[in-house]
Amino acid sequence: MNIDQFKPAIVYTIYIASTPEKVWEALISAEFTRKYFHGFAVEIDLKVGGAYVLRAPDGSVHISGEVIECDPPRKLTTTFNVNWDGLAEQLGMEIVTYEIERAGDAVRLTMTEAHERQLSDDILSGGRAGWPAILSSLKSLLETGEPLVVKMEPPQRMLEALKKMGIATP
Repeated sequence: MNIDQFKPAIVYTIYIASTPEKVWEALISAEFTRKYFHGFAVEIDLKVGGAYVLRAPDGSVHISGEVIECDPPRKLTTTFNVNWDGLAEQLGMEIVTYEIERAGDAVRLTMTEAHERQLSDDILSGGRAGWPAILSSLKSLLETGEPLVVKMEPPQRMLEALKKMGIATP
């Protein structure tokens, strides 16, 4: 896979009063992700080619992928495929990269969602709403010990666009 062909569609940077090691652990630990990622838990084999899975609260596989880059505690890149029938075929591959950098007494966390194909704003609207809430909850958890609970509605604009493409959504 040539990740240079992927174009960033969503990029968020957040500053967290923490250490790179603690931010890294929060990204790769099921215990942490369950707290700030709406009950979803990550399972990851931390090596290039290793499996990346994000399990829904009911135990089903919601996201599956593969580790592309793994440089603890600085960088993690994985493929990020939502397991809805026909989605990957219609939209192409997606990768998510987390870059962790020390910024004085804080950490700068940059999350990039990139796609091999150009996607419409309607399709991207779900991630554009979801990622800020997830990363803000991660920041709160690390800084205060409590995740930020953001009540969110299903991403209707994205779901309608997928429906028009013939992709069944839950």
